[in-house]
Amino acid sequence: MQMAQAAGLRSRILVTLGLLVLVRLGIFIPVPGIDRPAFAQSIQSGNLGGFVGFLDIFAGGGLSALGIFALGILPFINASIIMQLLTAALPALEDLQKNEGEAGRRKISQITRYVALGWAILQSSLLSSFLLYQFAEVPGPLFVVETVIALTAGSMFVMWVGELITERGVGNGASLLIFVNIVSTLPQSLGQTIDLAQSGDRSLVGGVIILMIVFLAMIVGIVFVQEGTRRIPIISARRQVGRKLYLEQSNYLPLRLNQGGVMPIIFASAVLVLPISVTQYVPSAAFSQFVNTYLNPTSWFYVSLYLLLIVFFSFFYSSLVMNPEDVSRNLKKMGASIPGIRPGKATMEYISKVLNRLTFLGAIFLGLVAVIPSAVESLTRVQTFR
Repeated sequence: MQMAQAAGLRSRILVTLGLLVLVRLGIFIPVPGIDRPAFAQSIQSGNLGGFVGFLDIFAGGGLSALGIFALGILPFINASIIMQLLTAALPALEDLQKNEGEAGRRKISQITRYVALGWAILQSSLLSSFLLYQFAEVPGPLFVVETVIALTAGSMFVMWVGELITERGVGNGASLLIFVNIVSTLPQSLGQTIDLAQSGDRSLVGGVIILMIVFLAMIVGIVFVQEGTRRIPIISARRQVGRKLYLEQSNYLPLRLNQGGVMPIIFASAVLVLPISVTQYVPSAAFSQFVNTYLNPTSWFYVSLYLLLIVFFSFFYSSLVMNPEDVSRNLKKMGASIPGIRPGKATMEYISKVLNRLTFLGAIFLGLVAVIPSAVESLTRVQTFR
């Protein structure tokens, strides 16, 4: 109650809600010059490919609606991932992030914005070129230029809104925008589920109840795993500064059970959706048969490959988020050590071993989160959330 009455928190919540509503409204402001009835028919028939539908989930329906915010926060997310990869690969960026402090982080953020701008121009150019000959009311270079400007400006505005939510709202602006876009279809799915439960078929009513129980259990499990950490004890050596003696201090190093969050699932899903989209543009009967047989979401091969990709990207993303060698070096500089473990290489190997175990457990949980809903939907025949 006191939190709700706090003026500062209340204003931050109101700012966040207002900006989120603004972004959702912008999705439905149409990009001019497009034959919308023909485009809507292609969306319903599934002619645009699974990859476009996959991206449309994170755009909150922006791609299917072809609004000025069609790209949404996607270019910024892509740019952030690219910068994480470049920071791990380029020593100059790594030094900027680790040794330059707040000024270095601000510079990396500025570079990320420029990369997001370039990525938005690239994505909007590809999208406008695709729309040019099929759905443009007046095909020509002017249509491409206008569409690129509208989509790029919309994407940059959404990126700015995300940063504004981070600074003046409740924080985590980009994550909140992705969350709102994903759950934007939840009311429609819930409505369809309620209609299905009221159809009178007892087996479907039981399936809806089982599905809801599984979803609630998964939400609880996700919260516990996301907040789960392994606390490695750390002892700081006694030191003397002038005439003041600082005694040994005990602390801990927190290692998260799920370092990569939901990113491994996103990467794995994108990799598996891409071949399905390629079959619509590659006239090969053998390739189409292979994709339809082995990359069908109901096949065991697809499920096994999906789990392996999630495990792979979990380890990959974890290596980007935390480097055991850097952690060991920083502990040695601070005069801290892990009880029973020698500083230096032994500490690095110990942290790496613990981190690998945690990452593996987190990857298995992510795999279950990705697979269980589809399995329960198939068993209960309730497929309104797809």
